[in-house]
This record gives sequence, C-alpha cells and structure tokens, in this order.
Amino acid sequence: MRMSNRGQVDAFIVMDVMEAANAAEAAGRHIIHMEVGQPSTPAPAAARKALAAALERDSLGYTVALGLPELRRGIADLYARWYGVDLDPARVVVTPGSSGAFLLAFSALFDAGDRVALGAPGYPSYRQILRAMSVTPVDLLTKPENRYQPVPSEIPEDVQGLIVASPGNPSGTMLGKPELAALMGAAAERGLGFVSDEIYHGLQYEGRATTALEIGNEAYVINSFSKYFSMTGWRVGWMVVPEDHIRTVERLAQNMFICPPHASQVAALGALEATDELEANCAVYAANRKLMLEGLPKAGFDKIAPPDGAFYIYADVSEITQDSRALAAEILEKVGVAVTPGLDFDPARGHTTLRFSYARATADIEEGLARLTAFMAAR
Repeated sequence: MRMSNRGQVDAFIVMDVMEAANAAEAAGRHIIHMEVGQPSTPAPAAARKALAAALERDSLGYTVALGLPELRRGIADLYARWYGVDLDPARVVVTPGSSGAFLLAFSALFDAGDRVALGAPGYPSYRQILRAMSVTPVDLLTKPENRYQPVPSEIPEDVQGLIVASPGNPSGTMLGKPELAALMGAAAERGLGFVSDEIYHGLQYEGRATTALEIGNEAYVINSFSKYFSMTGWRVGWMVVPEDHIRTVERLAQNMFICPPHASQVAALGALEATDELEANCAVYAANRKLMLEGLPKAGFDKIAPPDGAFYIYADVSEITQDSRALAAEILEKVGVAVTPGLDFDPARGHTTLRFSYARATADIEEGLARLTAFMAAR
C-alpha cells in the first residue's frame, strides 16, 4: 500500500535514547536518566484525589470540544495569579497535551506550502508536525550571544509564521519582555501567525517568565500540565487563542479529537489547587540545577547555555566530539547515563551538542554527575 511523502518525518531521537536506556535497565543495569524531559514526581495528590472522587461519581464521557468550562475558568484564573492578566475563559482551549495544541494551532494558522520560522536549537516536534502537515519549517540558527533565542532581524522575508519558546527546550533560556515584544511586533507588522510555547512556565530560576498575553492578544499561547504540574502521561494541555479564532479552533477540535480526555481534565482541575506541592517540586529542580551548573563544568562539560528555566542544560561538546550521537551512546554504554544528542534540536549544528535533563530526584543527579566525571576522566 502507498504511503504519503509528508508522513516520512524524522525520528524523535530522545525517544530512541530512552528505548536504549530502558533496554539496558531490563538487562539489569542501573541507568541514570538525564535524557527525557519528564518529572520523576507523580501527578499532585489533589489531582489524583479529584479523579478518584469523579470515578465514583461520574461516567466521564465526552466533554465539550474546548474542554470543561470549570477547567477553562481555572486556567484563566491561573493567568491572573501568575501574570496579572485578565483572561476571558472563552479563549482557553483544553487540548490532548501540548502536542494536540500544536496540531490545532498549525491547522488553524497555516496552509499547505506555507513556511514557518522557528529557532534552532528548538523542540524537534515543531519541525516534524509542520512537515506532516505539508508546511515547511525554516530553522533560524540562533546565536549564543542571543541566548539561543531568535531576534527580529533573523526572521526571513518569505515565511508565514513564527514559533518561539520561553523557557526554551533544550536551552532553558527565556525571552525577556522587551525581546518577546519585539518578536511579536515584527510578526504583527508582517501578518505572521505567532505561536508562543510556554509549557515550562512555572519552572524558572532567574526571574519571572513573561507570557505573550502580557504583551498582546495576537498570538497562540500554548501550555501544558505535563511539566510544572508533573502530569506528562495524562496528556492534557491548553492554548489561548485570539477571540476571532475561537470558532475555527473549536471546529477543528471537534473533528480531530471530539474532546480532551475527561479523566485527565478532572485531574488537571485538581492540580490547579496544588500550589504547595508543585512549588516543593520546583525547589528540587532548583537544587538539581545548582548541582548541574557546578558539576558539569568540573566534569569537562563547561560550554553551556544559561538555563533560566525548564530542567535542561544544553552543552557545546565540540572540543570533545563531532558526533554527539556516538558520544551519547558511549556514555550510556560505559557509565550508564542516558543523555540526548543535540541533533534532535538543531539538525545543522547538533552533532556537537548534548542536552542533560535534571528533572529526576536529586540523588540521581548526584550519581549521574559522578558517573559523567568518571567517564570524562577515563577518556
């Protein structure tokens, strides 16, 4: 049977690394996971309690396509608490994870044949989802002096959209309010579709993250319960869209997904009330970040992006290797630490970079750093 050309997207390399790490664990090895951006903590207790009660009380069938009204109100309230933004809950769209939000956003904003700019290094699934929709991703090769974030002068003339992420993955760097406003202004002047990926908001260590909604309404703002709320496997996220885009997105959501998972929405509503537990998780990430910023340079990984948020360290390893995939495989084989080659995030330059995640327990981070130090000493 025939297959489409647009379906031939690249593999998500970090998932291949995770599979190799899991195979090593199945063979009896103790692996330290620094490859995947997944909190080691479970969903908040309040989320689990809310779902348990709902399972006894409700049938948990279809919800409306845009999500439970009470969850959309809760998310709007979150913007008031975090940013002082007065957000109409009608603009909130609950989605099957941030991945579902990207599918909806790209479908609503871009046509087949369009070109969309995105910073490299950046989250690889942007590129692959766009390709699967017959849209061409255009990598902006961001510079270390710009903290691996795009600037208006780098946006090509022949694009119809721009995607930004703050904090970024894999760099962890954030756009300040002036920098984000400049990018939004440049996009607005040219009538570009603008997507702001904010799924690591809540996980920041050098000042407060800025949402695009503090600057203006002409943006698709995407977030998720996966990272700060520690609910990766629940597959529930959200996006905020301009008022005149709501009905278009609703029609797409009805046909693509019918609705987000009801059970996950109930849990997400409970998670919004779990501030103390979630902030305790953040304190662990902050401690892990400190260990990484001290330990990685001592081990020999001393060229790193300044990680303002998220839970990643992005390191330039060009003085060690020109093949980051081979180096990652060697680290896994010799010392049992799983790390991600930068090729996932920057196809042009990622052969000389690695991403280290510090989302796991602090004891794992300490052990991982010790193993990485031993690995580098033996090379």
